[in-house]
Amino acid sequence: MNFRQSLKILLTGTISIAALSLGATTASATNDDANYFEGCSNPDTSGFKFKIHYNSGQNGAYRYIGYAVYNFDAIDVTDGNPQGVPLKFCVTGGSAPAPGSGQRIKNNAASAENFHYKYMARVYFSSGYKGAQDVMGPGQHIDQFRNVYNENASFQWTS
Repeated sequence: MNFRQSLKILLTGTISIAALSLGATTASATNDDANYFEGCSNPDTSGFKFKIHYNSGQNGAYRYIGYAVYNFDAIDVTDGNPQGVPLKFCVTGGSAPAPGSGQRIKNNAASAENFHYKYMARVYFSSGYKGAQDVMGPGQHIDQFRNVYNENASFQWTS
């Protein structure tokens, strides 16, 4: 094999790998809310310090959130949908998915954890940070929401 043939094979392989990587990135960017906020990543690597759970006692499927969410059912992502898409619990548990995996968060959450060292986490009954709320101070958790159990629509950090 001469130099020209080796170079052609090397370039073809590099272009193929780049195309596969680009295709994976494009597919994940359009997968409604699957990667929104990197919500299924470890908070130590993602920096998102609020974890909301499908079941009481911090059980079942979960989602990490790092920013205020005005309406859990209408997340503004750049997928061309002006109505937004629903924020969903992560699909966890492998071949035996955890309860709540892939379900919408709005009106489906039972407990939460605030891993932030400084800010209070507030989960609201209604969209737009309105209505009854459950509040967690820095480093606190709630085993079962008292005011927004399965009736939760928005979230925000406060001082």
